Amino acid sequence: MSAVEQQQAEPSPSSNSSSSFEVVEADPANKYEAVVPHWFYCKVIDSRERWIPFSRQDSEKLEEAHNTRKDNEQLVIPTEGGRYDVHLKKRLRCAMYWEEEVSEVRRCTWFYKGDKDNKYIPYSESFSEELEETYMIAITLDEWKKKLESPTREIIILHNPKLMVHYHPVTASDDWGSTPTEQGRPRTVKRGVENISADIPCGEPLQIDHLVFVVHGIGPACDIRFRSIVQCVNDFRNVSLSMLQTHFKKAQEQQQIGRVEFLPVNWHSPLHSTGVDVDLERITLPSINRLRHFINDTILDVFFYNSSTYCQTIVDTVASEMNRLYRLFLQRNPDFKGGVSIAGHSLGSLILFDLLTNQKDSSEDEDGNKEGSQMGAYEQGDIGGVKEILKKLELSEYYSVFEKERMDTQALALCTEKDLKDMGIPLGPRTKILHYVRTKDETQDAQQRAHVPAGNDDESEDAPKPESGSSPQLGARSSSTNEGKRQYLDVGLGQVSANYPQLIYKPDIFFAFGSPIGMFLTVRGVKRIDPNYSLPTCKGFFNIFHPFDPVAYRIEPMIIPDLEFEPMLLPHHKGRKRMHLELKEGLTRMGMDLKNNLLGSLRIAWQSFTRSPLLAVEAAATENEAAISLEKQTVHSDVKPEEPAATGKEDTPPLNVGMLNGGHRIDYVLQEKPIESFNEYLFALQGHLCYW
Repeated sequence: MSAVEQQQAEPSPSSNSSSSFEVVEADPANKYEAVVPHWFYCKVIDSRERWIPFSRQDSEKLEEAHNTRKDNEQLVIPTEGGRYDVHLKKRLRCAMYWEEEVSEVRRCTWFYKGDKDNKYIPYSESFSEELEETYMIAITLDEWKKKLESPTREIIILHNPKLMVHYHPVTASDDWGSTPTEQGRPRTVKRGVENISADIPCGEPLQIDHLVFVVHGIGPACDIRFRSIVQCVNDFRNVSLSMLQTHFKKAQEQQQIGRVEFLPVNWHSPLHSTGVDVDLERITLPSINRLRHFINDTILDVFFYNSSTYCQTIVDTVASEMNRLYRLFLQRNPDFKGGVSIAGHSLGSLILFDLLTNQKDSSEDEDGNKEGSQMGAYEQGDIGGVKEILKKLELSEYYSVFEKERMDTQALALCTEKDLKDMGIPLGPRTKILHYVRTKDETQDAQQRAHVPAGNDDESEDAPKPESGSSPQLGARSSSTNEGKRQYLDVGLGQVSANYPQLIYKPDIFFAFGSPIGMFLTVRGVKRIDPNYSLPTCKGFFNIFHPFDPVAYRIEPMIIPDLEFEPMLLPHHKGRKRMHLELKEGLTRMGMDLKNNLLGSLRIAWQSFTRSPLLAVEAAATENEAAISLEKQTVHSDVKPEEPAATGKEDTPPLNVGMLNGGHRIDYVLQEKPIESFNEYLFALQGHLCYW
């Protein structure tokens, strides 16, 4: 700066200072424009540090806060749709909804190219200021060949505005010490984010119309690249945002719609932090070490869910995490008025199905008697409700124990006999409390059975009394009347006994991706799902699967077992079937036409050969009848349910698959890629991990 001030202060020998100033301004080469900063954050990907730019929207927000409120020590700026907070003074980026390492944040203006992946790396903010000051002096005075030394003893030379290079230190040790030289391969230096070809997103819509919680399946990895649930859901969210740009661009520009927020729900880490991994390690054989550890970390999750001890841990973790995320989301988005849906992949969909099956619709308790109102308070989880319960059971002397443990009614519903024993409750009172909790659950189930439609009364009367947490309508009679009295199966039969916690909201839709729900229900003994059955608090259910997914099973044949029909084909995002599916369908239709035409011709020839000669008019009439019959057969073959592409023809005739999805179709199949159709077995694993 001193050189610039000196140049402006000293008059030119050939003209006055004002004319010299005009010459500098007129010459584009000597015109300096301040660099526009952009904010980046550092993230470790594949053991390498990557500097990722914030969206333009977030960068502008951070820059404005930096310029106006930089003295605020506790200033926090929400970024990336509110999923991360940036502590501006500390230059740290923290995840708000899940656990993640804190990332460094930097206000970037100058960059140099890395040595391994050719990605540009930003200089530190202090050294970038030195570079900018040197650049300003050089371009103003038109004096180049400027050399700087970075704090890490690296050499940067500004040859001209378009050629600036960076040399890593190559030291030469001698008796006089080591000095950096300019040897080695030079690296490109760039000024401003617009010169490094960075992929900078525009940002996300501020308005959130819907919230979706996503629950993962077995293992810590969710896709074929072994990425975590957080990374996969991030991709899922990015695809959703790109679809807004391509399919709803006009509505988004007019701010008629916002966006959908997806938040991951992780239950694998809490499960494996219980010490079970240490116990498994002691009994695991040393041979094929990697395979055995992979099985312990993934496939054994299925057995954990079928264990009474760990099943309770899993459902408690999933429900409490979804409730926690929902409260935190409302706290960070107080203006949110949209709905909530849940999605589960693989085993995660089964966990959600069992959880939703055992939810209790609080609206049914509003018209109940005093017992029902006590049950409503019992579900809400207030400490006063525990006092009333103990008073009713003549156990008020133990209230201080529950108060000391901060035990509310919701926690009481989750208590096991071991928990009460650890609290010091004797056997007699312990038995009374557990009996009271079970009686309340059975009372709620009886209230649900009282709302069964009239067309199903005979079945509900024959049904055995369901267990705690079971569903009264999910099941069916067998063909025999005697068997029907013992074969009307509920979801609790064969299911591990657990106290299912309650969600603090009612989901709109339940999406199941690659789901084994149908298989598990069948193994548990459920032969049929009552067409009148619906999830107590969720009215929508979509079972979505890849055609080659070995873990996925259908749901609709369990509701309508006597009718064979194909699942609905999900349309491609470009608006039509993939080419190989259209070609396959066309060849199938052409083959059916050739077959029908050939059979019709042979039938007519055989009839003309075996019958006595007819009059010409009768022969013509016979041919017309055959043609009409053939035409009917052709039309009939075109509308067979084997053609899943007729998604828009569902209304002729409508297919009612029960109330599990409000009377609408449940099973939806994705369109496989052309390369996947060549070998179904080769892409089976990918078919189960492709939903992200």
